[in-house]
Amino acid sequence: MTISDVQYAAWLDESTAQRVTLYRIGCLSGGVQTWRRLSNKPFTGPAATPYSAAIAKDLVITRSISRDGEAKLSAGAVEVWNVNGEFDSWFNDVWVNQGVFVLVGDASWDESDFRLEFVGALGDIAPGSDDTRIQLNFRDSLQRLNTPVSEAKMADGTLYPVVLGEAANITPKKDAVTGRWYYHCGPAEGLIEPRTDGRKRTADVTDESGSGRFAFNTAVGPGAITCSVQGDKTGGVYRNTIASLVQLLATTYGKASTRMTVDDIDTANFAAFDAANKQPVGLAILDRTNVLTACAQLAASKGAQLIPSMLGKLQLIQYAVPTSANLNIPRSMQVEGTLVLVGRSPVAAAVQIGFCRNYTQQPSLQTSLVDEHKQMFATEWQTYTTPVDQATQANYSWYTDPVMEQTCLLGLADARGEADRRLAFTKVPHPTYRVELTPAGMRVQLGEARNLFGDRYGLQNGKPGQVTSLTTDFGLYSVIAEITV
Repeated sequence: MTISDVQYAAWLDESTAQRVTLYRIGCLSGGVQTWRRLSNKPFTGPAATPYSAAIAKDLVITRSISRDGEAKLSAGAVEVWNVNGEFDSWFNDVWVNQGVFVLVGDASWDESDFRLEFVGALGDIAPGSDDTRIQLNFRDSLQRLNTPVSEAKMADGTLYPVVLGEAANITPKKDAVTGRWYYHCGPAEGLIEPRTDGRKRTADVTDESGSGRFAFNTAVGPGAITCSVQGDKTGGVYRNTIASLVQLLATTYGKASTRMTVDDIDTANFAAFDAANKQPVGLAILDRTNVLTACAQLAASKGAQLIPSMLGKLQLIQYAVPTSANLNIPRSMQVEGTLVLVGRSPVAAAVQIGFCRNYTQQPSLQTSLVDEHKQMFATEWQTYTTPVDQATQANYSWYTDPVMEQTCLLGLADARGEADRRLAFTKVPHPTYRVELTPAGMRVQLGEARNLFGDRYGLQNGKPGQVTSLTTDFGLYSVIAEITV
C-alpha cells in the first residue's frame, strides 16, 4: 500500500477523483469457495482476478444509535446487471452467510491502494427488480447473536440458570438426579449467601462452585430456597463489567455455529469502554433469553448500545452528547444547503435508576427477619432518584414522577453516578441535525464527538455533538449524517 491515510483523506476531498467501488463477494460454487469480483465502474485490476463492472445499484448502509437504547443497522440490497443471463448460474451457488468486502479507491490506483470501507455478510441472492438484474441481500451480523443464551437442560427439561457477574436472591434450580441446587450452568465464582425464606443457611451448605451448584448438609426443611451468587468463571476468570460480559456472551454463549470470535470484536473499542466503565454489574438469565437481548441489557446499564462497525467488528457506543470535541464537521465537508434540524430530545426534570435487582420477590415472609430486610426481599428493585432540577421543572411545568430505568448495576454509588449522567442530558432539550456530507464524510465515525458548524441554528462558531446516525452510499460516495448537540 502506497497511499497514506493523509493522502486518502485528501483524495476524498478531490473533485476530480475517479472514484470506484470494488465488491468482493464470497460464494460456494460447486462446493468450492469462490470470490466474485464486481465494480460499479470499469476498473483494470490484476489480470488473474479481473473485476466485472456489473453493479447496477450500489450498497447503501445506515447505522444509528438512540437515546432509547436501540442501535439500528440496515443495508440496502445491491443489484447486479444480468441482462443476457451471464450470471444465471449464480442461482446454483450457495451465498447465505458468505462474506462481502467493499473497497473504495481511484480508477488510476493499484488494487492494493484501495481502502476497505465495509465488511459484512450476505443473507442470500434473489431475482432483481426485473429479469435483467440479480439482487444481493445483506444480513445484519448482529443476528448471529439472536440465539438462546443456553439450551443446556436438566433431565426433566428444566433449563440450567446462567448468571453473569453478581445476582441477588435468585431461585436456584434443583436437579432431581444429583440432588444439587444449580445457580449457574458451569464454573462459577461461587455462592455469596444461600437462604431459606430469607434466613441465611451459609453454615450448612457445600458450595461446588466449579459446577455452579451447592448441596445442603442438613435437611432443607420448609421454605423457599434462594441465594445470592457470583456467576460465570469461564477459563478460570470471573468477569463483572459490561464490556467483559458482553464479549463473553458473544463469544462463549449461544449457538456454537453462530458465535462470534475475538476477531469479530473491536478489541480497542471494548478495552476503552471497559476502562471508562468499571462499575460491577450482574445479570441472571433464568428463562429462555437470546444473546443479543442479554448484551443489550448489560450495555444499556451505562447508556450504551452494541453495533457492528463498518468493518464488521462489534463495538460498544455510549449515547452521550459531549461538552467538547477535537474533530469537526466544517462547512467545507457539507453539501451546501442540506443542514436541517430534524428533532429535539424530550426533557425531564429528574431521573430514576433501578439497580441491584432482587430476582425473587418475597412479599409475605413470616420469619424473624428485621423489617428492613423483609422490605428488601419484597421489592424487586432498589432505586435511586435524582433531586429534581428546579429550573427544568419550572421552565417546563414538569411535575411527572420519572419512570424507573432498569440497569444491571449493583451499587448505590454507581446508580447515583449514572442517574446524574443521564439527568445532565435530559434536563435540557438536545437538537439533532441532519446534513449531507461530501466524500470526505466517509471518514466520520458513528458515536464520535465532532464540532458541527453551520450558518443557522447558532452553529456559526461550532457546537460539540455526537454523531448518532450515518447513511453511506457507495455509489454516490456521500454520507447523510445526524449529529445531536
